[in-house]
Amino acid sequence: MSIYQKLARPVLFGLNPESAHHLAFSTGKLLQKSKLSALVAAKKPGKELAQEIFGLEFRGPVGLAAGFDKSAELLPLISELGFGFAETGSVTDQPSNGNPKPRMFRLPEDKALINRLGLNNPGPDVFLQNLSSFSVKSRAKFPVGINVAKTHSPAILGNKGIEDIVNCVSKVQEFADFLVINISCPNTAEGKTFEEEQSLENLLSELSNARGKGPLLVKFSPDTELSLLEKLVEQCEKHEVSGYVLCNTSQSRAGLNSSKTKLEEIGPGGLSGAPLFDKSIERVRHVYKQLRGQKPIIGLGGIDSGQKAWSYLQAGASLVELYSGLVYEGPWLVDRINKELSQLLDKEGCQNIKEIIGSGVTL
Repeated sequence: MSIYQKLARPVLFGLNPESAHHLAFSTGKLLQKSKLSALVAAKKPGKELAQEIFGLEFRGPVGLAAGFDKSAELLPLISELGFGFAETGSVTDQPSNGNPKPRMFRLPEDKALINRLGLNNPGPDVFLQNLSSFSVKSRAKFPVGINVAKTHSPAILGNKGIEDIVNCVSKVQEFADFLVINISCPNTAEGKTFEEEQSLENLLSELSNARGKGPLLVKFSPDTELSLLEKLVEQCEKHEVSGYVLCNTSQSRAGLNSSKTKLEEIGPGGLSGAPLFDKSIERVRHVYKQLRGQKPIIGLGGIDSGQKAWSYLQAGASLVELYSGLVYEGPWLVDRINKELSQLLDKEGCQNIKEIIGSGVTL
């Protein structure tokens, strides 16, 4: 058991999840501002974990998932924890306070979280002001992705929703190393997504006219049936999408160890963490096989060890992301995963992580 699990986690778990997040975030900002981030800093990933994707240098395959640093405030600290990149946001065209509290919940029996935050964020102006403080030099080998979603408002539907996303993309895209369009977020007021063929087609058509030259990825839900996912990916390919993020949070509660009573008390929200591992990796494998390994995939869902990250890479993910694992394992999780990946590479007699990508899939 780590120091985090012995000392810090009991304190954080004594608070409600959102308060614990704010405490961890505030502590991170204090470490960052006082130049004491060396207290939690990890060694940089070994050269065997580095690769070039989208013309960008990733010093390691493990990134921070969207949702933790919504407003791009902690990037200097995050870059010192062993991460190879970070996905910031979601950011929306209009600022939003999100849903009423409580809106974050832990499921310790499942090493999972449920949230219905409702895309709370300060909007593009504040987001970009924060992002500008993370120097170009620092970003040279630490790519920063920006996750864009539709503003949380029941008044922004249909074509207005598309316009909302396109407006946000036009504001932030030149500052992003890569963009992720969050078409699958279930936490909007009307509970709908763009994971319907015609809706996605309309959105992609407008984005094609507005997007710049940088990489654009699309993020899908783990609840999307494989047959529909395949059709949606075909649509994305027609619009020359650069890659995919698989997967977002889930609305399903199937197979959880947490009691039915507790789940009913919590109510709706997106499930993340360990229970998503099987569904997400299945979709990574399916899309990798569909595209015959021709497009980069970022895999996430339930990664809390080097072996699980390795499994995603074998299934076809070029990169992986995590968030919920940090809540249960602590900030040194990334360093541990990097070390375990290097050990697995050595065991397999491989020189670079690229050799593993898709090695478990028969095309």
